[in-house]
Formats: sequence, C-alpha cells, structure tokens
Amino acid sequence: MTGRRQEINLQLNQLSDAGILVLSLWLAHFLRYWSTLYFDIYPIPPFSQFLWLVVLIMPFGPLLLETQGYYRQVVQKNVGHALGEITRSGLWLGVLIAGCVIFFRLEVPSRVVFLGFGFIAAGLLLLKRSFVVRKLKGGEAGKFREKIILVGVPLDMKQLMDRFAPDQFQQIDVVEQIDIERQPISDLVESLHRHSVGRVLFAGGHVHMNRIEEAIMACEAEGVEAWLLANFIRTSIARPAFDSFAEQPMLVFRTTPDLSWALIMKSMFDFVGALLGIIILSPLLLLIALAVRLSSPGLVIFKQMRGGRHGEPFAMYKFRSMYSDAELRKAELEMMNQMTGPVFKIDRDPRITALGKFLRKYSLDELPQLFNVLIGDMSLVGPRPLPLYEVARFEIASHRRRLSVKPGLTCLWQISGRNEVQDFHDWVRLDLAYIDNWSLWLDLKILVKTIPVVLMGAGAR
Repeated sequence: MTGRRQEINLQLNQLSDAGILVLSLWLAHFLRYWSTLYFDIYPIPPFSQFLWLVVLIMPFGPLLLETQGYYRQVVQKNVGHALGEITRSGLWLGVLIAGCVIFFRLEVPSRVVFLGFGFIAAGLLLLKRSFVVRKLKGGEAGKFREKIILVGVPLDMKQLMDRFAPDQFQQIDVVEQIDIERQPISDLVESLHRHSVGRVLFAGGHVHMNRIEEAIMACEAEGVEAWLLANFIRTSIARPAFDSFAEQPMLVFRTTPDLSWALIMKSMFDFVGALLGIIILSPLLLLIALAVRLSSPGLVIFKQMRGGRHGEPFAMYKFRSMYSDAELRKAELEMMNQMTGPVFKIDRDPRITALGKFLRKYSLDELPQLFNVLIGDMSLVGPRPLPLYEVARFEIASHRRRLSVKPGLTCLWQISGRNEVQDFHDWVRLDLAYIDNWSLWLDLKILVKTIPVVLMGAGAR
C-alpha cells in the first residue's frame, strides 16, 4: 500500500467508524427511549439532549482507536485483540466524557444509554472489521488486489519484495517481473497490455539510467504510473511526485490525476448520479426497450466488449440501434469509413434501423450505460470506450494514454461536435486535454454542456 493511498484508506476507515459510533449512540437511545412505551421505566429526554456526546464521539472515537493500534495490521490480529483495542479506546473515551461532565458541568441524561452505546458500538465495529478482513483475505486470491509489474535486475527486485509487509502482499499482485537488462522494452509494453496494470515499480539501483528512462517513457506513453527510486528523470508530460512504498522513498511519474478526495467524490457522484438516472428514467428505459423489441427482430440490449481503464475489457451496454446482422456486414462497409485511425464511422450507415437513427440522434441508445456507471466500469464523464478490436489497432503509443482513466458517458469530444470530428488524432487530443486538466469543475461543465448537445442532436449521425 502506498503512503498516499494508505492515508486515504485510513481517513475513510476513520470516517466510517465515526458514523458507526454516532449510529450506535442513536440506537442505544432509541432502544431506551421507546422501551418506556412498553415497560414501566423512567422516561429519558429526546436525542437532542445527547448531541454534545456526538460532538465528542465523532472526532475522538476514531482518534482513540488509532492510538490503540486498531487500524494497524488488521488481517494479522484476531477478534480478541481487536476487541481489547476497542475496549481500551472506550475506557479512554469514558474518561474524556467524565472530564467534560466535571469541568463543563454537563450531564449524561441516561447511564443506560451510554452503556448500551458501548456494547452496540463494539459489536458494529467488530462486524465492520470482519467484513474488511474478509475483503482483504479475498484479495489473496487476486479479487481485490492491485496488479503491478516489477522492473529492474533480479537482485534489486528481490530486495524490494523482501521489504514488502504482509499487509502489502494482500493488497498487491506482482503479475510479472521484467529483467530490464536482459529483456527489451517491448516485453514491458506487451506485459502492460496483457495484464492491464496501472502501476509499474522500478527497482533500478544497479541499472544504467538510459534503460530506466526508456522504460519510463514507455509507461508515460501508456498512461501508466511509474514508481522509481530516483529523483533525476526528466519527462515531458508525466508529473513527478514523491510517495513511499515498502517504507522506501519513491519518485512517481504520473500522467493521470493522483488519488485524492476529489477522485473519491467523483466516484461517489458517479454512483449516485447513475442510480438517480436509472430511477428517474426507468419509464423511458422501459418504453425504449419495448420500441426496440417491436421495431425489428433481435435482442433489445446490444452488448459489446470495450476497452476500459488501462485497457481492461468490460461489457458495455446499449439499446440495439442496428439490425442483428450488423457485425457481419461491417466488412463490406470498411471502404466507406470516414474516420482516420482505428475507429470506424460512416454517414447514413445502412445497418442502422429507422428507430435506431432516432435513438442515436438524441443519444438515447447510450442510456443503458448508466448501469455500467453504477457497477463501476464507467464514469459519467471520461473518454468514450472503444471496441477491443479498435484499441488493438492503435498505431501511436501515446494514443493508449486515453485508456489511463475510466471511460465515460460523455466527454469533450461529445460536446465538440462529436461525430463531426473525423480525425482520430483530434479525438485523442480532446481526451488527453481532459485527462491533463481534470477537475470536478471540468466534469460539471462537461455534464451541463452535454444536455443541450443531446437535446438538439448536435453532431449526431
């Protein structure tokens, strides 16, 4: 786990634990408050009288858990050890609350609520911990592990791997080791394509730097992060930044946005936006599905494998807008292609149905991709995903850098005349401009500008 990512994960853990602690206090109050309706028990004040406890519990609860080592070596600890850390943190939290009661003359309206809070919080924290441990252990089988490639000489790579902590082996999967002195750079490029990795670690202490520089340039062209124990490589696009890995300082060259709260907010916005879009547009989705079904024989949903982030294949969904034999007829239309490069597009495509022309004009055929966004294969904003056979035909290495981020429903190409852009180089230029200048504000502007473009059917074929 990298230093920056570890910090983000710790903050997310602490934020979720703060929510669990507040929920536990509310549940304890709820059980005690409503028990007066069924038992002859002295009533207690409403939850508003306990809000001062929330002010203490939210920041200090996770902080005390951290001081007791609750967030360290999660997988190696058993339940008893974790419960001991939770108990000690609870005792210190009790001391803090007692101090506030004494010095600020506050009061706990119900001791039963406070005791109930302790038991409920311990149970929910352990339940959440078991889920996290199960997820991390599932990572041992590769399900949740990040795939990386290790590049260097065997001795340097072995020394770096020897420094990996047990937790790191449960979070990363070294899918291949490249001996940079014996293997050509093309082996690294082929490995990037084969494994669809997003990060390469360079252990190059005993390697001539011209070989390291050449390999980093290959990663730069692919839009893949290069992590190096060095501080003197010059790049034209990639932005250098310092981080740590296995407690070693690393110089990172990035051509994509770094992991940040802004990216996390983008993911959350994608999920919420896709979910709301599916709910709100569900009548329209059903109506279009029925129309497609009645208009021509064939499946309602067209599914095609597209290149996702780092070229990882995923099944993209669309409402079928062509006749069922469209793929078989493509070969006879190749000579009519009006797009330069690997992409195939023509005006008045005879394979498109009458209904399909209408759906494509207003991008209604793309609506099922909200489900792709919901499951995490796509984003609301990002470069449009291309079929795998078109990705394989990229002739310029730098074009693959458009694959370094999640593909999206809309992008700069979509609002810049979309199908009026006939040069694939211009398309890629717009995608790379989006990647190099990404921000939440840019995403919002693209989404807002997409609405009139779609409603007017501008640039559509």
